[in-house]
Amino acid sequence: MSFIQKIRYFFKRQISRVQMALSRFLWCRWTRDSPAIMLSRAATMAGVTAHKISKHITFLANDVAWTPTASVSPVHPKPILLMLPWLGSRPQAIAKYCDIYFRTGFDVLIVESAVSQFLWPRWGLEYGGHVLELLESECFSQRPLLVHAFSIGGYTFGQVLVHVAKDTQRYQGLTNRIRGHIYDSLVMGSLEHMANGLGKTILPQMEGLVKSTSLLYFRVFKNQTVSYFSSVISVFWNTPVMAPALFFYSENDALCDYESLEKMVEFWRSRDLIVESKKWKESVHAGHLRIHPQDYLSTLEKFVQSLDMVPLKAKM
Repeated sequence: MSFIQKIRYFFKRQISRVQMALSRFLWCRWTRDSPAIMLSRAATMAGVTAHKISKHITFLANDVAWTPTASVSPVHPKPILLMLPWLGSRPQAIAKYCDIYFRTGFDVLIVESAVSQFLWPRWGLEYGGHVLELLESECFSQRPLLVHAFSIGGYTFGQVLVHVAKDTQRYQGLTNRIRGHIYDSLVMGSLEHMANGLGKTILPQMEGLVKSTSLLYFRVFKNQTVSYFSSVISVFWNTPVMAPALFFYSENDALCDYESLEKMVEFWRSRDLIVESKKWKESVHAGHLRIHPQDYLSTLEKFVQSLDMVPLKAKM
């Protein structure tokens, strides 16, 4: 066994241990008091029914009689909010976003991301294919979609788009059903930038070690990581989704290189996409609603109303 092979073997063992530990931690924290469980407990009062589709996917049906879209029909099917949360998101935080969309008449499909899907992108690509199959299934194939992705959730949605980009004609019905896409704190930038951000957000007291370890891992497993990342980035820049888009971001976000993001926004606009954005000088990664509630909600409401998916009287 060569020296490089020994290094790869060592990292495979260590990363598997880290993946299992983090996955158990995040999963236990989620299932202990998840939005689905919280809402299903209050289903009688709130009119929301939770359906667990898989370990990381939950469908929340909004059955409140007084919602603006209660009188939906096959001709005007009820819209679905495809929510892709940030890694390790707290149930209470996700529930707040769900409530915003419930009030306007959306059902919510929550698609979580796992640590392993980011550290070993091939698994993320397989997961993206599973999500795509679900969106094309009989239960959802006729429903208008609005995408709201947070942080690494944008990467997960990018993995879905990788499959779509391979056969855009086949999935034209899906891309036409996506009426809008929203990205909050999108993870973006060079590998070094992202590794630096991981150190700042995951383990600040060991920021340097996390950064150097992440970079070494990506270099050792370049074919299994960087190559996949490049594919997702390329597809994302040349997105097959031509619906209006909205970006929430800040200049001090360690996980988002805002200048790179703004370059992509301009590129999208050059492709005749309608792109709106809200930028803050200072905020918190995936926490803009908490730090800037009025700005966030007014921008979000204006954008959603422009999509003509819900009645104008529906308020967020």
